[in-house]
Amino acid sequence: MLLESALDSLKRGEFVLLFDSAGRENEIDMVVAAEFVTPEHIARMRQHAGGLLCMALEHTFANSLELKYMHEILSDSSISNKEMIMGLAPYGDHPTFSLSVNHYQTYTGITDKDRALTIKEMANIYHVENKQKKFASSFKTPGHVPLLISSKGLLSTRQGHTEMSIYLTKIAGLTPITAICEMMDAETYSALSVEKAEKFAKQNGIPLIDGKELLEYAKVH
Repeated sequence: MLLESALDSLKRGEFVLLFDSAGRENEIDMVVAAEFVTPEHIARMRQHAGGLLCMALEHTFANSLELKYMHEILSDSSISNKEMIMGLAPYGDHPTFSLSVNHYQTYTGITDKDRALTIKEMANIYHVENKQKKFASSFKTPGHVPLLISSKGLLSTRQGHTEMSIYLTKIAGLTPITAICEMMDAETYSALSVEKAEKFAKQNGIPLIDGKELLEYAKVH
């Protein structure tokens, strides 16, 4: 079963490719469990995906860190141009962006080593007792790793890469934090097509999960 192959890949600290749906963003993301992230993972995502490398967080964990969605932060701020704040995106969902962070031990924050450190250390916080205190003392904002907060109801309320990647880690029994990056196409200057992603997946031995199949699995389980 392809899903079992994907879960095994995540458990080994390897990538899976995740397609949301043709009716949504119509994009494929490279996904890896944050607890296993190394500079090599970041380099591969940068070279083979090329989109925005983000870190997705489980909703309850994000709440424990006292994080809010960026559109909520801006709505509560004194910014005068409230019409600039994104409501629903063209594909129909609210964005999941929160703060962007660097771990305090990074230098510029953007190198493969720096981003790997930021992501790995965030995963480590999941297992400490006073998460908010550790988070506040270990990270600086603004930084070079955007944080994404999955929806409270996960796949029942939003079916984005954020929620799907977190769902995958949960059913794999892993820390529910992921590093995700959209796959781009330098030939068309657009998102990588499903056909090209399938070819890449076969050439590199990476499971490609269709979001519709994942949603069907979630309904049953």
